[in-house]
Amino acid sequence: MPEPHVPAEAADIAWMRNLAAEGAAEPLRGGATLLAAGLLFGGASLYQWAVLSQALPIAPSSLAIVWPIITVAFVAFATIHGIRTGRSSGVRTAANRASATVWTSVGLGIFTLFVSMGLMGWRMGADVSAVALGLIPSVIMVFYGLGWAVSGAMFRSTFLWRLSVASFVAAPVLAAFTGSTWQYLVYALCLFGLMALPGALLMRKVRAAEGPGSGQG
Repeated sequence: MPEPHVPAEAADIAWMRNLAAEGAAEPLRGGATLLAAGLLFGGASLYQWAVLSQALPIAPSSLAIVWPIITVAFVAFATIHGIRTGRSSGVRTAANRASATVWTSVGLGIFTLFVSMGLMGWRMGADVSAVALGLIPSVIMVFYGLGWAVSGAMFRSTFLWRLSVASFVAAPVLAAFTGSTWQYLVYALCLFGLMALPGALLMRKVRAAEGPGSGQG
């Protein structure tokens, strides 16, 4: 007996309902990566503020080394952690797969942003490069706002939506500090509060959902 035909619209609605139900029941994973990003890059920004404000008696030339080292350290952590969790984790929901894709895209977007800003500064001189560097923290906050917004929609989470709004608000606030060493301190606080802390909270939520002994997140 042939199976009854299901209209495409009804199938789409059913898929959306299933996705929403998954998002409401399953916590967002990837908290460890968010925590690492917030701590590493927040720490680097705090270091830059301390050096430029002379709170630390260290030559500003050290900044040219710190940021590449931090970037390599984060990429290494994200790669190793991704391989480990990919091997040991069970079934992932569509919501988690979609959010993982979004946050991977956010990371790639930030990387290409840095490359583009570097090329623009190389082509147009130091003055343009300084403007571009001053704008980077704000643009990164916009990227984070987009990531949190998509995750908030996928998981039907008011908490994640609030992180999105806070990230968007942080962007013009950071721009207002352009040209001041305080921009790097404010940026560090944003990374700690909008990436590291939420990452730690998400890790705890995943562990609570999976029970004692879980190392995922």
